[in-house]
Amino acid sequence: MTRKLIAALAVLALLGGCSTGTAGANEPVKLMVFGSPDELAAYRTLMQAYKDKTGKSVQLVEASDRKDLITRLSTSIAGGEPPDLFLMNYRFYGQFAAKNALEPLADRLTASSVIKAGDYYPVAMEAFQWQGRQLCLPQNVSSLVVYYNKTLFAKYGVPEPKPGWTWTDFLGTALLLTRDAAGNPVRTSGESEGAPAKASVYGVGIEPSIIRLAPFAWSNGGEILDSEQKPTRFTLDSPAALEALKNLVDLRLAYGVTPTDQEVEAEADEARFANWRLGMLLSSRRSTTALRKVKDFEWDVAALPVYKKPAGILHSDAYCMTKGSKNKDAAWRFIEYAMSAEGQKMFTATGRTVPSHIEASKSDAFLDGKTPKNAQVFLDGIPTIRRVPTISTWPEIEDVTYGILENAMFRGDRLDTVIADIDKQTRPIFARAQQ
Repeated sequence: MTRKLIAALAVLALLGGCSTGTAGANEPVKLMVFGSPDELAAYRTLMQAYKDKTGKSVQLVEASDRKDLITRLSTSIAGGEPPDLFLMNYRFYGQFAAKNALEPLADRLTASSVIKAGDYYPVAMEAFQWQGRQLCLPQNVSSLVVYYNKTLFAKYGVPEPKPGWTWTDFLGTALLLTRDAAGNPVRTSGESEGAPAKASVYGVGIEPSIIRLAPFAWSNGGEILDSEQKPTRFTLDSPAALEALKNLVDLRLAYGVTPTDQEVEAEADEARFANWRLGMLLSSRRSTTALRKVKDFEWDVAALPVYKKPAGILHSDAYCMTKGSKNKDAAWRFIEYAMSAEGQKMFTATGRTVPSHIEASKSDAFLDGKTPKNAQVFLDGIPTIRRVPTISTWPEIEDVTYGILENAMFRGDRLDTVIADIDKQTRPIFARAQQ
């Protein structure tokens, strides 16, 4: 064989490798995620199970938080060295989809003999469809729920939440749970009216964010946006949404049943709940892994309180493959395992997720009687779950609205000013998503 022929074959092999996105046979798939130490441990458990089954390795690339993940992912994509896979909430992947940085998974899913689209809850699958294409596959399908300290409820003689409880019931419960250091109820009208009693235990922890407000506005028969598909502005000035907003900020301002801004900065709500200083916590399934370590009190979950009709908000993360991955076939094989009934049952046993796989969600792996014992609440809420839009600028919109809503809840900014500020600051961001 001539040197010229050998050189030509080498070039063809190199070009072929670049076009198919293949890597060395022993190179591990790289998966970028962020999470608490307990969450990261859950991912390592999944990866070890995959290695035990296939002999193939997956390397965990850890980000410190959501913003760090987005920054590192953006930088790696721009530099031509992205991870093969990343795990991201549907609210944040739109910016990468808009830049054509993701590898569509629809064709691989159709051809798969391991998994199929009908295995999963449609509301989660639809959240990761971009311009009619299935870009990512949802790992979970959680909803917002109320975690509550059963032992604390029993100690103070407070009735536990019942199905169909109302916002009034919820507020009354929070008031009964808010106690001073001696264990007496704190009947405060809030900091905005001066000299509130000092609470040692607060009734509820809830962050002042648009994703916490949304399900209550929907439950009240309102909307938060002018369009689900192509939003241009918020509609928080509608009577139903405004009532839900006022009731949310009044938890702090009028009733003092939530921690102050300074107290939240000093101790996050999840930690405060674990330390007996919070009777209820509004969170997704994500909190379960850490709270299962709590041994000195009993806790469970309840559905969100209802205004006019039950409503929930989708919390879902998905495996996304980068277009620049050099290990796409191996990355897909890991996705197939992680998304299969076997993989989802194994992973949900760690407590981290509500499986998006319908069969796995109804199995003993999820409904195992461990805390939370009432895990069925997560499944019962799926028919009422809605999602916020998946647009490229949504992360910016969440960040801007959080700061304004935080000032409303903790500083007492007038609601008409709050709504006007949100409208003024977010309209240009919505417009950029349409460009």
